[in-house]
Amino acid sequence: MIRRHFFLIVALAAVVLMLGVGGFKLAFANKETKGGGGGRATSVSQAVVGERPFTDRIEVLGSAKGRQSVTITSNTAELITAVRFTDGQAVSRGQILVELKAEAEDAGIAEARARLAQAERDYKRWKTLADKGIAPRASAEQYLAAYETSKAAVESAQANKLDRVIRAPFAGRVGISDVAPGMLISPGTAIVTLDDTSVIRVDFSVPDRYLETLRVGLPITAKPDALPGESFVGRIAQLDTRIDPTTRAIKARAEFPNAGGRLKPGMLVKVAIDQGVRTGVAVPEAAVQFEGEQASVYVVAKGPKGMIARRTDVDTGLTEGGFVEIRSGLKTGDKIVADGLNRIQDGASIAGGKPGDKAGQKPDGKGGADRKAG
Repeated sequence: MIRRHFFLIVALAAVVLMLGVGGFKLAFANKETKGGGGGRATSVSQAVVGERPFTDRIEVLGSAKGRQSVTITSNTAELITAVRFTDGQAVSRGQILVELKAEAEDAGIAEARARLAQAERDYKRWKTLADKGIAPRASAEQYLAAYETSKAAVESAQANKLDRVIRAPFAGRVGISDVAPGMLISPGTAIVTLDDTSVIRVDFSVPDRYLETLRVGLPITAKPDALPGESFVGRIAQLDTRIDPTTRAIKARAEFPNAGGRLKPGMLVKVAIDQGVRTGVAVPEAAVQFEGEQASVYVVAKGPKGMIARRTDVDTGLTEGGFVEIRSGLKTGDKIVADGLNRIQDGASIAGGKPGDKAGQKPDGKGGADRKAG
């Protein structure tokens, strides 16, 4: 019993001690915060709101494709006797790619030529007789018809053999193929792909509200997702003749020179069309806080006992080169908290943070615009 009472007394003493310490801390904190000004001042960096150029830009996604692209196939079922290309090879127009078995076609050509030679001899003989009046003119004309038919038969036989020689329809580069001599192919079987990538085309759709901005020949920039940091300059080559009634967008086609072959058909490409450059009020991205769709900054203002951070809602525009355009809520010359917004609250006392360069300028003070749209 005595032991139980002893433990109860010790526990009660510990509780009293904790309450005393907590009350002391609370009193000390109240003493620090008495008098307003947001309590102990928080050291922050400041920036002076300035102006910088912003580029109005239309940005949409498109898919890259070659100027000409085709999958080479055969229109007949036959054995492959020779493959005249290697994977990835650049080929010229008319170059032989694949040869098919053609013994039957060669025999057909020989037979047709023999018939043609006989028909020619018959025609010449009957024409001579008709000219001398020995044979009727009608007989000579019949042999002439037979001769012309034999010539057509030779051309037909030669055309059949041409089907056994598959050529490149245009200059370009072939892809990867699995065909080999001795393989039997059927009509429509893919032999190899062929792409002309000297110029890359990108088709994309733009809302009709930008119709007045678009025109053939307008410069355009492409940035492929597969090549971060690289951009390519081209032009709008064609605009569609109608607007899609469902999406209210017009289809456009851009062309980009591709001498180095960096752009590949099938790439996802972001294309951008610049509408013009204008000057606007700007602040660093780190100085803007977003809650849902509402943006705000902390303006450095004078409080009862020093400087305080006053939260101010702003209307934002473009984001470019690490800066955010402010359409309303701030004016040039205002001082704002540049970063560390998570360490302060509305009305908090702030200290230090000598204002540096204007928010609308880079450290060199030039205020140059990076080519990045927001």
